[in-house]
Amino acid sequence: MIDLHTHTNESDGSCTPHELVERALGMKLEALAISDHDTFAGYDQAQPLATAAGLDLVCAIELSARIPAQNHRTAHILGYFLDQPPSLDFRTWLDGVLAARRERNLRLIAKLQSVGLNIELQEVERLGRTLTGRPHFAQVLVRKGYAANNDEAFRKYIGESAPAYVERQSAPVEALIQHVVDAGGLPVLAHPVRLGIRDSSTEETLIRELRDVGLRGLEVYHSDHKETDVERYGNIAKRYGLAVTGGSDFHGSVKPDIALGTGRNGNLSVPRSVLEKLRSA
Repeated sequence: MIDLHTHTNESDGSCTPHELVERALGMKLEALAISDHDTFAGYDQAQPLATAAGLDLVCAIELSARIPAQNHRTAHILGYFLDQPPSLDFRTWLDGVLAARRERNLRLIAKLQSVGLNIELQEVERLGRTLTGRPHFAQVLVRKGYAANNDEAFRKYIGESAPAYVERQSAPVEALIQHVVDAGGLPVLAHPVRLGIRDSSTEETLIRELRDVGLRGLEVYHSDHKETDVERYGNIAKRYGLAVTGGSDFHGSVKPDIALGTGRNGNLSVPRSVLEKLRSA
């Protein structure tokens, strides 16, 4: 069993990189990908320990992109660096992505303060470390009593339909896919069910169009995917020659219902062959 989609506390997870590797070793995972949002900091820290312990650690990253043809709907792209490390140019580009994220966070703080919430960016960044995002805002809102839990914090304040929501300026999906390709990575559409496209033919058309602009894989196995979703996305991947990936999207205590390797209520079991086929792609 393997897990190709996990997060550490260098993005929006709760486990340190070392803790995540120890968990993977404890449950005898054959391979693990650290796919933090917008940063390789978690992977970089985990790599020496994983190598020493004989764990197959895959370098990955999760990036947000806009889909102009879908009213700028957000898509998440996983970039897997299977044969070579990401280029220096790509890491430099990520510095700009992180700068844009911090600018959004400043606007988000201003909005929260404008609706009467006493919250400062510095206290959120103490939680966010390398990368501060809305889950860290939610934790502070809960800690200060403005929300009962993270879900309520998103619903009342920082979710996409909430009064303090601020959109982050993400790259168009075609450009982002090309960034990953140019850096030697394999771009994969993460958890496609979260695109929220109810019409299956429209969803399939979008995936085909992304394939035409450089997408190389589809996350077929995911904690949010029902058996019918796995079957549908597996068929789409086969039809359009896309590599199949899978992972839990583990975040630790931030998403306590999702377990490393096994997903939500044991709905996930990704075989080693998925990684072998991914590498051959």
